[in-house]
Amino acid sequence: MTGPVLDRGAKRFLDALNAAGGGEAPTVARLRAAALELAKCAAPSPPVERRDDALGQVGLRIYDAPGRAGEVLPGLVYLHGGGLAAGDLDTHDALCAALAAGAGCRVIAVDYRRAPEHRFPAARDDCFAVVAAAVGDAARFRLDPARVGVGGDSAGGTLAALAARAFASKLALQFLICPVMDALARLPSRLALAQGHLLDEATMQVYWDAYRVDGLEAFSAAVAPLAYTNFAGLPPARVHVADGDPLYDEGVAYAQALRQAGTACKLTRHEGLIHHFYSLGAVVPRARAGLAEVVADLAEAFVG
Repeated sequence: MTGPVLDRGAKRFLDALNAAGGGEAPTVARLRAAALELAKCAAPSPPVERRDDALGQVGLRIYDAPGRAGEVLPGLVYLHGGGLAAGDLDTHDALCAALAAGAGCRVIAVDYRRAPEHRFPAARDDCFAVVAAAVGDAARFRLDPARVGVGGDSAGGTLAALAARAFASKLALQFLICPVMDALARLPSRLALAQGHLLDEATMQVYWDAYRVDGLEAFSAAVAPLAYTNFAGLPPARVHVADGDPLYDEGVAYAQALRQAGTACKLTRHEGLIHHFYSLGAVVPRARAGLAEVVADLAEAFVG
C-alpha cells in the first residue's frame, strides 16, 4: 500500500506527537492519560444541554441542543472509542455535543465498563443493555421510536456494529467513525501505517490484551464485525474512514460487505486525515471540516 498524502496540519500534528513520544512502551495507564490529553485537541464544544442519567449500574450522559431537551427527537446511542480501555465520557464529550447540536438529535453516551478491570464481555453487555432500553422504551428517553440509531468511533465502532447486528430489526441506523472491525487485523493499511499514525499497532495489542479472556480469538464473531459471513438484514449504515488511519481498510471492507449483501451503506472517505480527526479540530484546521461532514451526514441520515 502506498502511503497516503496527509493534510499539512495533520502531518504537523503527527510529527510533533511522535517527536514528543519519549519511546515508552504503551500501557493502559499511559494510554488513559494520553486520551485525556488528546481530548484537549478537540474543537470547542457547541452549546448543548448535558445531563447525567443511568441505566442500572451503567452511567449515561445525555446531550441535547439548547431548548430541545423536552422534545421527542431522533436518538443516537453513542459508544466512545479508546480501545475499550482508555476512553471515557470526558474524552468524547466535545464530539457528542457536536453530534447532538449539529444533527438535531439526542445523543445518549454510554459509560460502559472498561478493560482490564472489566474484560470481555463487560463493555459489550453494557452497551447492549442501553441499546435495548433505547429501542424497547423510547418514551423513557423521549426518542422517536422510528429514528433510533447506534454509533461509535474506533473501538466504540466495534461495539456499535455488534449492537447493530444484535438489534438489527429495531434500529434505523448504524453510524461508524473510523471503526475497529478486527482487533488485530492484517489488512494493508494496518501494516503500512502500523507506526507513527496516532494509533500504533503496539497500542492495539495492548488494548486487545486488556480486553481478551482465555479462549477468545481476535477474529471471533463475538468481537470482530468483519468475522461474520452474512451481512444482510442489518440497519442502514453510514461509515466514515480516513485514509491516514491504520483502520482505513477495515472500515472500507465493512462498508463493502454491507453493500454486497444489499444493506444500504454510505461510505465517506476523509482524504489526508488521520485517526481521531473528528476530535482534533483545535490543532488540525482541516479536521474541523471533517467533523462538519460527519455531523451533516448524521443529520441527513435521520432526515432520510
